[in-house]
Amino acid sequence: MLARAARVGDLAGLDGAVADCFACPRLVAWREEVAVVRRAAFRDQEYWGHPVPGFGVADARIAILGLAPAAHGGNRTGRIFTGDRSGDVLFAALHRAGLANQPTSVAADDGLALRHTRIAAAVRCAPPDNRPTPAERDTCAPWLHREIELIRPTLRVVVALGAFAWAAWWPVLHQVYGVRPPTPRPAFGHGAHWSGDDAVPQVLGCYHVSQQNTFTGRLTPTMLDEVFARTRRLAGLGDFR
Repeated sequence: MLARAARVGDLAGLDGAVADCFACPRLVAWREEVAVVRRAAFRDQEYWGHPVPGFGVADARIAILGLAPAAHGGNRTGRIFTGDRSGDVLFAALHRAGLANQPTSVAADDGLALRHTRIAAAVRCAPPDNRPTPAERDTCAPWLHREIELIRPTLRVVVALGAFAWAAWWPVLHQVYGVRPPTPRPAFGHGAHWSGDDAVPQVLGCYHVSQQNTFTGRLTPTMLDEVFARTRRLAGLGDFR
């Protein structure tokens, strides 16, 4: 996996290689089963049923890192955070922040475009119960490392959605930037902020845009707006008006 990811020369090649990955048997079996069984509301749709590549611009100043695709979201549509309620919340917030051209994301061909931003997941396949194992995270890590390496020249800020993504970021410092991760690791929390030197991106923590968080009010639209306003400033983009 490491060698395969390292050979990829650009984001288009990376996206194609990610979509053709069969490295984790449990995840392969689950994503393909979901694509066949389908949810009743989507029974007439053809599911993607493959790993889900990142999405966004090649000269991103902002990277948003999530957990994994949703079984009936990205695993159905083929685009990260597309076709589920988590995506509804995320892309609406990005639109309010001037980082997306529209507030909705329902299908891979719906015209959505990001500005200054790329979104990826720490694990590229939909996992059972939305819980990938540490071994699956580590197997998938070379894809993330190569993706960050390709956008490294412009990347300034990483927004980690949830504790899993926050933990997945620190090995990137060593693998991509040659920087020893901080010890002890900074604790995750909503609004948590880590800054190294100017050679590495700053990192912001944000509660995940899961239904569990948004339906219970643990994460509100105002909280998301504050995170992305801060993200814009740290990325050197200024306030959006």
